[in-house]
Amino acid sequence: MKIQVNTDSNVSGNDGRAHEVEATLERILARFEDQITRVEVHLSDENSASKSGPPDKRCLLEVRLAGRQPVSASELAQSVDQAVTGAAHKMVRALERGLGKLGGH
Repeated sequence: MKIQVNTDSNVSGNDGRAHEVEATLERILARFEDQITRVEVHLSDENSASKSGPPDKRCLLEVRLAGRQPVSASELAQSVDQAVTGAAHKMVRALERGLGKLGGH
C-alpha cells in the first residue's frame, strides 16, 4: 500500500508529518492492505492561519483499490491529526460497505 501525502501552503508538509500520517493510515487501514494499491492524502487548512472559527483542518483521502473505482472520505477537525484519524475511520466504513457487498474483506 503506497501512501502519498499532499499539503496546501497553510499546512506544514515536513517528513515527520508525512511519517505520522502514514503510520496512522497503515494502522487503521491494515485489514484492507491487500486490496489497497494506493492512498492519496490531501491535507488543507480551510480557513488558513488568518481566520478563526469552526474546525478547519481538512483531510481528504482517496483510496485506490485493485481493479475497482477509487473511494474517498474526508473529515474536518481542530487539528490535522484529528482530521486524518476521522477520515481514516470514515474510509474503513466506506470500504466495509463497498467490499462487503462484493464479499471482498
